[in-house]
Amino acid sequence: MRLPRRRFLQLAAGAAAFPTVPRFAFALDYPTRPVRIMVGFPPGAATDIVARLVAQSLSERLGQQFVVENKPGAASNLAAETVARAAPDGYTLLAMTVTNAVNTTLYEKTADFSFMNDITPVASTIQSANVLEVNLAVPVQTVPEFIAYAKANPGKLNYASFGTGTAPNMAAELFKMMTGTNLVHVPYRSSFMPDLLSGQVQVAFTPIPLTIANIRAGKLRALGVTGLTPSDALPGIPTVAQTVPGYEASIWHGIGAPKGTPEAIVEKLHTEINAVLNDPAMKPKFANLGAEPAPMTRADFTKYISAEVEKWAKVIKFADIQPG
Repeated sequence: MRLPRRRFLQLAAGAAAFPTVPRFAFALDYPTRPVRIMVGFPPGAATDIVARLVAQSLSERLGQQFVVENKPGAASNLAAETVARAAPDGYTLLAMTVTNAVNTTLYEKTADFSFMNDITPVASTIQSANVLEVNLAVPVQTVPEFIAYAKANPGKLNYASFGTGTAPNMAAELFKMMTGTNLVHVPYRSSFMPDLLSGQVQVAFTPIPLTIANIRAGKLRALGVTGLTPSDALPGIPTVAQTVPGYEASIWHGIGAPKGTPEAIVEKLHTEINAVLNDPAMKPKFANLGAEPAPMTRADFTKYISAEVEKWAKVIKFADIQPG
């Protein structure tokens, strides 16, 4: 028996759509088991703290555990590579930060993966800043005084960082490039704070959460913050850009997934993470870190990361920074 043409077309359309139903339903049900968020830094680092805040809220919202897994090593490339090579199913995510953008150029010839090609940006989470701070023995009170003192004493001021390519290192090198100052880099494998407090090193561009207690206690002197706007966590401290126009070294954080992760899962994560950022209960938690929620569209976040890669590539080439 031949079917009427209209009925035949209806059945054909239904059959064509059927294979997509399980995949769509899978995305709707996601997650059905725990999700790992890989962090390329040790516990207690700023990226780790932010990832844990987001993970806790996602666990509460989605009914499955989002578990932070610290995998430091290779200047945070180890965690990024783990995610790049993971199954693209939404169950292995990356806590991204500005270091990933820096590493794209710094380790271009040695990395076994491509951050820009192998990781899909899911959502921007927060932005914070470093603070340019000095040991109390350094006889300056402001950024202009610091620049003048550094120029009068070239090569005599040491600045600390967590290593080549880290946010404090890059913030300092951008500062040197834009001011013509000569500061000597002293990289640390662990916390440099004891040496900064004792004066073994004199300067650092430190993530605000890691030093705010020392500044408030009067143990270190804050000169300027590296973001575009002053930080509510450090009232009265101006931006470095007020003295050095165009200077910015923001620390951004976000979540990424392996390339090829289903669009529906990526979009669901993006929506849920933005809901976390817009939760009024989260604002004071981020504020305690000297940070603010920074939601973006996925397209804008992708463009922002590309711009960051280009920006830090110029600094790396200018300063001839080599992988540590």
